[in-house]
Amino acid sequence: MKTLKFKTTIKCSGCLAKVSPFLNDEQSIQKWTVDINTPEKILTVETTETNGEKIIEAVEKAGFKIEAKDKYKNDKL
Repeated sequence: MKTLKFKTTIKCSGCLAKVSPFLNDEQSIQKWTVDINTPEKILTVETTETNGEKIIEAVEKAGFKIEAKDKYKNDKL
């Protein structure tokens, strides 16, 4: 299991409701949370995926922007 963190534009409970089906449907995600109280709106994901591509795709499909919070940290195996 790997924990990845991303900066997002998910900023409210309505946004969480919109992105939830996309993240919940992604098979590689075991657990996810978004801290909407921080300026960077950090999405934290526990996943079996190593690079976060599927997570990024899921969030973008929901209509939000996303980028790796710390690319080097996220890419460690």
